[in-house]
Amino acid sequence: MAKMEVKTSLLDDMIGVGDMVLLEPLNEDSFINNLKKRFDHNEVYTYIGSVVISINPYRSLPIYTPEKVEEYRNRNFYELSPHIFALADEAYRSLRDQDKDQCILITGESGAGKTEASKLVMSYVAAVCGKGAEVNQVKEQLLQSNPVLEAFGNAKTARNDNSSRFGKYMDIEFDFKGDPLGGVISNYLLEKSRVVKQPRGERNFHIFYQILSGASEEFLCKLKLERDFSRYNYLGLDSARVNGVDDASNFRTVRNAMQIVGFMDHETQSVFEVVAAVLKLGNIEFKPESRANGLDESKIKDKNELKEICELTGIDQSVLERAFSFRTVEAKQEKVSTTLNVAQAYYARDALAKNLYSRLFSWLVTRINESIKAQTKVRKKVMGVLDIYGFEIFENADNSFEQFIINYCNEKLQQIFIELTLKEEQEEYIREGIEWTHIEYFNNAIICDLIENNQTGILAMLDEECLRPGTVTDDTFLEKLNQVCATHQHFESRMSKCSRFLNDTSLPHSCFRIQHYAGKVMYQVEGFVDKNNDLLYRDLSQAMWKANHSLIKALFPEGNPAKINLKRPPTAGSQFKASVATLMKNLQNKNPNYIRCIKPNEKKAADIFNEALVCHQIRYLGLLENVRVRRAGYAFRQAYEPCLERYKMLCRQTWPHWRGPARAGVEVLFNELRIPEEEFSFGRSKIFIRNPRTLFKLEDLRKQRLEDLATLIEKIYRGWKCRTRFLLMKRCQIVIASWYRRYAQQKRYQKIKSSAITVQSYIRGWKARKLLRELKHLKRCNEAATVIAAYWHGTQARRELKRLKEEARRKHAVAVIWAYWLGLKVRREYRKFFRANAGRKIYEFTLQRIMQKYFLEMKNKMPSLSPIDKTWPARPYLFLDSTHKELKRIFHLWRCKKYRDQFTDQQKLIYEEKLEASELFKDKKALYPASVGQPFQGAYLEISENPKYKKLTDAVDEKIIIAEVVNKINRANGKAASRIFLLTKNNVLLADQKSGTIKSEVPLGDVTKVSMSSQNDGFFAVHLKEGSEAASKGDFLLSSNHLIEMATKLYRTTLSQTKQKLNIEISDEFLVQFKHEKVCVKFIQGSQKNGNIPTCKRKNNRLLEVAVP
Repeated sequence: MAKMEVKTSLLDDMIGVGDMVLLEPLNEDSFINNLKKRFDHNEVYTYIGSVVISINPYRSLPIYTPEKVEEYRNRNFYELSPHIFALADEAYRSLRDQDKDQCILITGESGAGKTEASKLVMSYVAAVCGKGAEVNQVKEQLLQSNPVLEAFGNAKTARNDNSSRFGKYMDIEFDFKGDPLGGVISNYLLEKSRVVKQPRGERNFHIFYQILSGASEEFLCKLKLERDFSRYNYLGLDSARVNGVDDASNFRTVRNAMQIVGFMDHETQSVFEVVAAVLKLGNIEFKPESRANGLDESKIKDKNELKEICELTGIDQSVLERAFSFRTVEAKQEKVSTTLNVAQAYYARDALAKNLYSRLFSWLVTRINESIKAQTKVRKKVMGVLDIYGFEIFENADNSFEQFIINYCNEKLQQIFIELTLKEEQEEYIREGIEWTHIEYFNNAIICDLIENNQTGILAMLDEECLRPGTVTDDTFLEKLNQVCATHQHFESRMSKCSRFLNDTSLPHSCFRIQHYAGKVMYQVEGFVDKNNDLLYRDLSQAMWKANHSLIKALFPEGNPAKINLKRPPTAGSQFKASVATLMKNLQNKNPNYIRCIKPNEKKAADIFNEALVCHQIRYLGLLENVRVRRAGYAFRQAYEPCLERYKMLCRQTWPHWRGPARAGVEVLFNELRIPEEEFSFGRSKIFIRNPRTLFKLEDLRKQRLEDLATLIEKIYRGWKCRTRFLLMKRCQIVIASWYRRYAQQKRYQKIKSSAITVQSYIRGWKARKLLRELKHLKRCNEAATVIAAYWHGTQARRELKRLKEEARRKHAVAVIWAYWLGLKVRREYRKFFRANAGRKIYEFTLQRIMQKYFLEMKNKMPSLSPIDKTWPARPYLFLDSTHKELKRIFHLWRCKKYRDQFTDQQKLIYEEKLEASELFKDKKALYPASVGQPFQGAYLEISENPKYKKLTDAVDEKIIIAEVVNKINRANGKAASRIFLLTKNNVLLADQKSGTIKSEVPLGDVTKVSMSSQNDGFFAVHLKEGSEAASKGDFLLSSNHLIEMATKLYRTTLSQTKQKLNIEISDEFLVQFKHEKVCVKFIQGSQKNGNIPTCKRKNNRLLEVAVP
């Protein structure tokens, strides 16, 4: 926002109404319309007094940048647009400056953005508090605890891809300067039933998918896990992958976060081992087995999974197996051991998995608390952040025990919310000296009492039913509720004594309904007793305690035989009730701040606002009730100074400056505006306005006055601008006139001056010309004599020059004639010698010129340097035939040498192998031409890099020359089996392709011959030396896609090691030794039924036919 656009109040440029307390008229429709209007303009935050309503935008918005943090830092709560940063700043400043412990309560249903809201609060506090190495380390540990808890406690649900399946309350501790010292995390009711079963379209906890997606192969091998999700029964497959979620990257983030928080390497390893054990527990399956006494006993179907779990956890396999088959009941001095049927065994398995995971989660929270707790013992200020499940109402009676206690927690939070809000209002009224009037509101204490009363509460009835002897079922529990709670006005059941529900078909017989503050919720009673008992057989606890795994042993202290406690452990309901009571006590000691999160649609899509869904959440969050409580007294309050500053232009006495106290100015202002006295009250530091209409009237008057002031300012500005322009033009005219007069005088002076100079120049010119004429006449007289003398001297010189030239021509003529005479004499003398040798000299000269021309033409017509280029220039003359051929040979040898010099040692080896293959198979094997263009790679299998072949790699310590998968032909029926063919420096090996086990090992010295057909197939036989150990099972008949390469490398390796050439037999019919009999292998032309694949069939005991297409 530009500097000229900085807001000084949330009333400026307001979209809709920023504070719902000011909404007129106040009803459900106007409330929703206001939220929708702001949501459509990307305003996702709205106030109800000091309460923040947050609507999940389901996309990133540019309102959480470092610039925004600085914008809201140390600003008044109502000074800027509604934002979660404003609430976080208000809470932090109250804690730092006023020494008040704070708590921030974040509520809303799954998918409404509670977890993100808590992250934003923590990130803002981390950004605005102090700096320093120790402080930064504490902040980093506090922030990095979130990814760890999210991985182990969050899951993908139908409503939210990152839904918190536990309640979290974090106390962040600060010193007197406001710097963080550490923190303490409390967790509530992890949804451990999700470990063993997830609703359709939902996932298990994130950590299971993150390990399988992000862990390395080596790490998975240590945990005895496989990457395939479908291998594990506890993982739902229909939503295993989530769009936009990178489980592998998140796993790396979690491991890094654990390291930052302070987990040691062995602790991290132990945690993941427990997670792997939980995952593998789901794969244990049972089968019934009848005993002699006629009772059914459960037995484990496949003990391999049990074995791997025991190896991971260090538990004796027999101990854990017995714990899954028997149950020991102790009563005083007696022990009774009973067998478990299949259903009970599955129950025990799932109970162990749930307990193991929930206890691991609690251990993680405790371990994180050890790392992030404050190290100093000085007095600390505390800011609590509560991120807990919102009110849950499922359709079709899908609400069970989990939803019941979640809604109980929300009832308690609503109760404390109303109490603390009223308390805050009352304290402010007393502080400001305003008379307190009683406010009518719905008190949900009656609903809380229905659930938590120690004698007649539903939780007490549930505990009593779980503890009583005899047959206990969900139906007996419902009967007890119908007896005790039948007359309660908020309890409904078809089976109760209340006749008004007997014909209510919307209420099934196996359900009961409670009228919560948020609406009616129908609960399915099935599973209440079992989930409340949360029973884990003592045999399993003792088996876990006997583990050699330190973490698992610590998770089950009750399994210690020395500390056996026959007292029944507390139920899940009573534990949660105690936790909620502790939480409520903690919250009542702190100054509350509220964030109400709302989900705009079920599609998790941006820019969609479902009014029916939002209306449902507004009702059960009690937001309208909250607004009515805030408005029951005074709807708006503001300190005198900002009020006077905002509205002072409405009164002549206060505009533009008020010199007295701010309160006196506000009194003068309100008297001038004639606002009825019942519409406002004066507090000690604030003005209180009862009705929003009064505030909006003030805003309208201010808007009109601002327009009038703008008109006045515009008028004054225009007058000032016109006067300024006139004065500027006047000054300009004076300056221009003065400059023009100066210019005119300068022009006149220059004209007079130039005229005088012209007259002077003419007179001086006339005098000069007269003198010049006199001087020229005198000069001409003197020059005439000089010219005459010069002409005379020139005539004399030219005559002398002519004479000298004539004399020189005569001397030159004599010399020329003499030279010609001497030349004639010499030519006459030489002619007789020239006639004798002229023919031979002419021949040699001609031959020399022809050779020179030949070589010059050859230079320009030379072929390319490629050795395969056969072109050569034509011979120009017949007598050069032998020379022409010799030159061609020399040039070819030279360019071959140049080409060979470019090869590396590896390339030379390849070409030597190709040359060897050419000598062995060219024009003999039809498969050879296709292999010419294919490079010989040798290692077609990456054996050393594949962990499946680790056993094979360890067994072969020599360099592998070739490694390929071949087909070994069965001598009995002609069918093929896949084998790994390995050729080393000294041996030929055949290994199983799946396991890597070596099946045969043959020294190269025992290989006598290789046989193959001349056709286009990959069959070949390796003949072994008779009487050798390798030949006990006979020769090998194999099939390969790289026959030429394999035969060539086998030939060269045998020659190198044994100094003997290996016999390569190419024939369409040859004999192969199979144990004690010889079989003829015959190659024939076959049909195209199998495409281009050769087929092998056993015709009789002595004949194998290979049909080659």
